[in-house]
Amino acid sequence: MSLYMGLGAAISIVCKTPGVGGGKSRLRPLLGAEMAQRLSACFIRDVATALAAIPEALGRQLYALFSPAGSEAVLRTLLPPPWTLVPRQEASVGIVLQVSVAAFLADGHDCAIMVNGDSPTLPTEFVERAITALREPGDRVVLGPARDGGYYLVGLKRPHPRLFEDIAWSTPEVLACTMRRADELGLSVVMLPMWYDVDEPQDFLQLQAELSGQSPGIGAAATSGPAHHTRAFLAAWTEAQPVAP
Repeated sequence: MSLYMGLGAAISIVCKTPGVGGGKSRLRPLLGAEMAQRLSACFIRDVATALAAIPEALGRQLYALFSPAGSEAVLRTLLPPPWTLVPRQEASVGIVLQVSVAAFLADGHDCAIMVNGDSPTLPTEFVERAITALREPGDRVVLGPARDGGYYLVGLKRPHPRLFEDIAWSTPEVLACTMRRADELGLSVVMLPMWYDVDEPQDFLQLQAELSGQSPGIGAAATSGPAHHTRAFLAAWTEAQPVAP
């Protein structure tokens, strides 16, 4: 039972339904369309596991902001209750984040945190830090910087639509642009440790190295999440690869 009064933090995975919403297009040449779809499903399951590990006593509710609308039945196989599925109708990432933050806060959540569904080894600890930071006095934005120049997490306690406007999404400038926007708004920024999304072939190689114990995630800020589903996928995929002569 939660010891936190009220709705608590709205914690959301932002994702596309595998096999329905596309995604992982940059990994398809390496893995093939079917394997890329399976890997995407593993990522969602593992990120969900990391978020569900946040203690209920901390006060949190779990959501998935997903596209396309109408794919609930497929996504529900990956995210059973207590996950609440929320279709995202808007095409722009910025509008999705802007509208979703405002809606969660209007519903009575004390903060809203959005997490990318492409970081299967993300430590639960990082999200807990975000909740704690947002509950400190004063307004702020919490950002989880990604190695590719974007961010794997954004959290707010008050709506700031301008924070998500005029951002060159899916470019290495996302984080820098967002920080400049926060500065324009006079909004304090709390930065979490760096982590990485798995979008490109080099990210996939980093993931393989991390889960095989050859290298840590990014730095030594925390222990990587277990990523059980992704780990099993990689083991099976590696075993199926032809042996070089």
